[in-house]
Amino acid sequence: MTKMHLSAALLSGFLTLAPALAQEANSPPPTRDEVRALREKIDALEQQLKTLEGRLAADPGTNAKTQRIDELDQKVRVLERNHELEQEALETRAKELPRFSAGEKGFSLSSADTNFVVQLKGVLQVDSRSFFGDSGTAGNDSILLRRARPILQGTVFKDIDFLFVPDFGGSGAPQIFDAYLNYRWRPELQLQAGKFKTPVGLEQLQADRDLFFNERSLATDLVPNRDVGFMLHGDLFGETLSYAAGIFNGVGDGRNSSNVSVQDNKEFAGRLFAQPFQPSSVRALQGLGFGLSGSYEAAQGANATDLPSNNGFATVGQQTFFAYSPTNRSVVAEGVHWRLSPQASYFYGPFHLLGEYVISDQGVSLAGAGPARSASLNNTAWQIAGGWVLTGEKSSFSGVTPRQPFDPRRGHWGAWQVVARYSELNVDPAAFNAFADPLASAGSAAEWSVGLNWYLNANLRLSTSFAHTDFEGGGIRSGALGAVTRKDENVLFTRLQLAF
Repeated sequence: MTKMHLSAALLSGFLTLAPALAQEANSPPPTRDEVRALREKIDALEQQLKTLEGRLAADPGTNAKTQRIDELDQKVRVLERNHELEQEALETRAKELPRFSAGEKGFSLSSADTNFVVQLKGVLQVDSRSFFGDSGTAGNDSILLRRARPILQGTVFKDIDFLFVPDFGGSGAPQIFDAYLNYRWRPELQLQAGKFKTPVGLEQLQADRDLFFNERSLATDLVPNRDVGFMLHGDLFGETLSYAAGIFNGVGDGRNSSNVSVQDNKEFAGRLFAQPFQPSSVRALQGLGFGLSGSYEAAQGANATDLPSNNGFATVGQQTFFAYSPTNRSVVAEGVHWRLSPQASYFYGPFHLLGEYVISDQGVSLAGAGPARSASLNNTAWQIAGGWVLTGEKSSFSGVTPRQPFDPRRGHWGAWQVVARYSELNVDPAAFNAFADPLASAGSAAEWSVGLNWYLNANLRLSTSFAHTDFEGGGIRSGALGAVTRKDENVLFTRLQLAF
């Protein structure tokens, strides 16, 4: 008999007894005989219950069904446990698989523990330059591929970073701009080796994709660009002080290394930059930074490649306004060449301000037949630049990221920034007559620029700026150099940039 039959029997007995109980509840107190009869009925029901329980216990079908239920329950538990084990195995396997990601910061493939990472990034800049009042070979209007750089970077064995950046833009042949390894033993102590930017100057160390103007200021004419060497660097005291100190082949002002040294003497370069108020609770002081950088090289043999890029200095329109080019002899770098650059930056919300001063003391001599002439030329330059993000986003040394990327259907227009700059470069007067032609080269140049940057999103940017440069000296002798310095330079820049 099943539990259902037992319940039915109990219900039947209760229904039999219930009328009597209800009737006696409304009657006078029962007699002794009536109580005895009632007890007999209860005893009979209890006896029936015991009989039913005995039959239920003796029924072999009930035990089989109970056993079957127990078996099914055990199988369900086993299945549930197997499912849990499968889920754990899948989660473990997922943790061991490589990870791929794609987004505004580029494309990345890494091992599960992130000890091995490869990232693909890039910078593409399409520029235009429109000169006003240009003549002859000076200031020709152009549309150019300013930079086209695929960027491969990553990490191997957790602590060793690498970067490889070729450049297919510009007017020259493709070349390697960056190629180095960096061992991160700790944030405070890292060793970098290969080709990279020499740690001199402020604006020069800003990434090309993050520049606030199409071209760097005149101050950057006096600092080196990229060179091959070894450098110790790191961040100290909670990143409030950064340092860099290295030994390099040595290159001229504004020049990139040719990857091969042509002299035994090497250049020493270093930089200290402090942001002492970065951990402060005063937000207005957190973005204040200042520092000092410099380099020193003592060249024993005459070397033309240690002179500035293109043998002289260029305007923001990339026109040479000064060159070491006397009429009948060539100039080479020889002797001590040292640089010194105090610098400062300030970022507060949408506002930024950058400033630096550069001294480049260059030893030069005359090559070829004729009387020996040598000099130590002290050239100087400085610049100050500022900007304001009109849409309120935060300005930083690494650019601006709009809060609302460009989407006109939703009324989002990206971020807008206005910028302004003044810079000046002065050539040592001792450079003229013996080492430069005063009738062609200018002794100084002063530039001011204003611009508007439109950050459509984190990767796409449209920029336009206007620069005016005036000169002192030069402009008399015919030729390309004289044509540049004969009148002021006025140029309108535009740039469409994709960077990720």
